[in-house]
Amino acid sequence: MTDDKRRKAEPFTKTERFFKLAGMTATVAGGYAKDRLKAVFQDKAKSALDRASTHKSNGERIAETLGELKGAAMKIGQMASVAGDLLPKELSSALVSLQREAPPMSYEVIAAQIEKELGAPPEVLFHRFDREPFAAASIGQVHRAQVDDGREVVVKVQYPGVDTSVDSDLSHLKLALRASGIIKMDRKSFNALFREIRDRLHEELDYCNEADNVRLFREFHKDDDFILIPEVVGERSSKRVLTLTYVEGDNINDMEALGYAQEVRDTIGANIFRMVLKQIFGLQSIHADPNPANFAFRKDGTVVLYDFGCVKKLLPEIIEAYGDTCYAAFVEDYAAVESGMIRLGARTPDTEPIPPEYYKKWRDILLRPFITTEPFDYGTSTVHDEVKLMLPTFIAKLGLFQPPVEVIFMDRVIVGHYGNMRMIRSRGHFGDLVLPFVSPKSD
Repeated sequence: MTDDKRRKAEPFTKTERFFKLAGMTATVAGGYAKDRLKAVFQDKAKSALDRASTHKSNGERIAETLGELKGAAMKIGQMASVAGDLLPKELSSALVSLQREAPPMSYEVIAAQIEKELGAPPEVLFHRFDREPFAAASIGQVHRAQVDDGREVVVKVQYPGVDTSVDSDLSHLKLALRASGIIKMDRKSFNALFREIRDRLHEELDYCNEADNVRLFREFHKDDDFILIPEVVGERSSKRVLTLTYVEGDNINDMEALGYAQEVRDTIGANIFRMVLKQIFGLQSIHADPNPANFAFRKDGTVVLYDFGCVKKLLPEIIEAYGDTCYAAFVEDYAAVESGMIRLGARTPDTEPIPPEYYKKWRDILLRPFITTEPFDYGTSTVHDEVKLMLPTFIAKLGLFQPPVEVIFMDRVIVGHYGNMRMIRSRGHFGDLVLPFVSPKSD
């Protein structure tokens, strides 16, 4: 049986995972060591070309191995993309491949997992249970079904052994990234980043925790008629099986074929902004996985929200600092921007101050959707291209900044929804939506 067929049928054992990850680490470390040795005898240009080539092959090897193993390893690779700006393009480009839908496990593996968790096979527990998966991802897959009272549901089933492999997979990936020479981050920041990823992943692997998140967000958004969230079917759920009512909506990739009008696209974009802002500044928790597969849409502008495994609870002082920093950027108070960055933990302690003109360059790019007098068109946005052109400027001052761990997942949401808004091609005066949330509150 080939690896590709094997990974569709059953999960890898702990021993097999260990040797796969160990082999990956040895390969990328060997490539890096060879590069460093060759660099002694090369000019800078040739050395840089060889280094880029090695980073590319190492990135591809890491992504290939994580994708093959699925489970925690693949999910960790996906979540590592939250630090995409801190990774070279050779690795971040390779990790993008992990966002694609994963090959499913066999029905027999899924049925056995359900029986182990709920005490009976799916044919007994459900009036109907579709053997073919509705969707498959890194740590589990989803099947359509119907419960005895006639409700249509989706059943999310975690792959066996995923939760027990998290820490081992994470340690191997950290070692591989360090050994590859790809990471240009100090050890303290690097460890803090992976602690945050580990904590979120452990939460995501506990479907009881996800069920609580669904209930929390349903209650919070109950009066928001522009958001729909499924309901938990508690009697058919456990730590590794989660059953939710099926809420229909259109996939983001089908909007064109379904004839979504520009007015509807604009309404959906505004509703996404309202949803995120209310979660940050009202609920103080955020749905932290902006993968477009976790959203669906309707032609009345409604946003359907799925998958509450990755939810980031936010500290009040971080929310306050985040809002203050955003407002300072709006009004071009760059001393306040610097203060906000320090409060957020984004600035390396005891380093030289950042000149206002540096912040202004970034402000004029990143805030363009919110400061233009005309409606901003995400469909034609070039903000992402301009950010890439600014990266050498950022790298030159890299030692003055550090990953702000408490806002990493907030940044993930904002960057992810930028991509979603581009796919939707939404237009609007988005500053009018943001300013009421970040402006100083009068006494």
